[in-house]
Amino acid sequence: MAFEHSFREIQSLLSLCDGRFSSSQELRLKSPFWILDLPSEEIARRLMKRTVCAKSIFELWGHGKSVEELHSSLKNYPVEKMAPYLQSNFTYKIIVHAFNKTLTQPEKIQRIDFLPFKGRVDLNNPDHTFWFLEDHGIYLGNSTEQPISLYFGRWIANGQRELIESYSVKKRHFIGNTSMHSGLAFIMANHGKVKPNNIVFDPFVGTGGLLIASAHFGAYVCGTDIDYNIAKLVERIKSGEDLMKISEPTFASTVWRNTTLTYLFLMHQNPYGGRECNLTQSLQTLSDIIFDLLKFAAKYLVLGGRLVYWLPVYKPEYTEEIIPQHPCLKLVSNCEQTLSNHTSRYLITMEKVKEFEEDDYNSHILDSQYLQYKCHDSFREKYFCGVTKRIAKEKKDSQNLLPN
Repeated sequence: MAFEHSFREIQSLLSLCDGRFSSSQELRLKSPFWILDLPSEEIARRLMKRTVCAKSIFELWGHGKSVEELHSSLKNYPVEKMAPYLQSNFTYKIIVHAFNKTLTQPEKIQRIDFLPFKGRVDLNNPDHTFWFLEDHGIYLGNSTEQPISLYFGRWIANGQRELIESYSVKKRHFIGNTSMHSGLAFIMANHGKVKPNNIVFDPFVGTGGLLIASAHFGAYVCGTDIDYNIAKLVERIKSGEDLMKISEPTFASTVWRNTTLTYLFLMHQNPYGGRECNLTQSLQTLSDIIFDLLKFAAKYLVLGGRLVYWLPVYKPEYTEEIIPQHPCLKLVSNCEQTLSNHTSRYLITMEKVKEFEEDDYNSHILDSQYLQYKCHDSFREKYFCGVTKRIAKEKKDSQNLLPN
């Protein structure tokens, strides 16, 4: 899950700041280090104020696949860019980090003894911090003896991983069985390229986990839900004066006017998932719910607006062809999160590329792939079938362990 979600998050954020992945590097998706081309250091800082997947960003002074290549790369880096940070009146710190390998202190010192720094070392409060990084592969217990790549650069900023803890579900007063993990909610907001003053709508809002992340990034947020008990709970936890007005719309009985809203983004988690009881008031299959969602997005999203939602799948049946499509929406990405040996859910991101026309309203009915989409309708049964089999197997295994 981590690498694909991280790549798509960074890709979406780069499109907001005119950045891109560097053409000078062969992009290895399953690598802890990626090289980016960004217009300025300020853009780099803005990028790191959004991402919850990236840990840090550095101004890259040199890189290579060997120590010799790294030294050569450093010599070719413009001196005028280095000079402001190498003055004798500045303090500095150098951190040596090897990914998937432990280095001894003498090995760390040996890595950096060639660097011509003139300033004074200050490990507690330096003016500038530099990193020497080694990539020894991603497989735990199977690191490469020699590094795959080496990097040296000046630290600029850290990402926003602390937001995951700050907005943790454990710290909220209002949660439910399907409250979205805070980290995933921020990833969804970044996949949707949510910006200040955007409108973000969640048609199955539940306890509002998805909207919290979007609101943090400055968006106006709203949502509906079929279970009005949620609104009653909100009323119960309020104190003092009436802080909000709560109406009773649902996704099936919407409050939207028949106009396109500017900067509308849709965040969506399938209602109640596989763990929640069935609260629907009339029979509607999962594929029908998803197609209603796509039609709503096609009609109300502004061009360039995004729909982001989770699609539960039964692994043996999954192919990219069963992802529901719409002529007004382009599939941007589909990132897997494994739930069990036989089930996953995919984070689907779609972007509106065509204005909605009335002929598009029921276009999926004529789609030759429509029958393939119907496999989603039986996901709940397949999910619980797998759970039942697992419980039965665990019970049988435990009985076999009992002494005769």
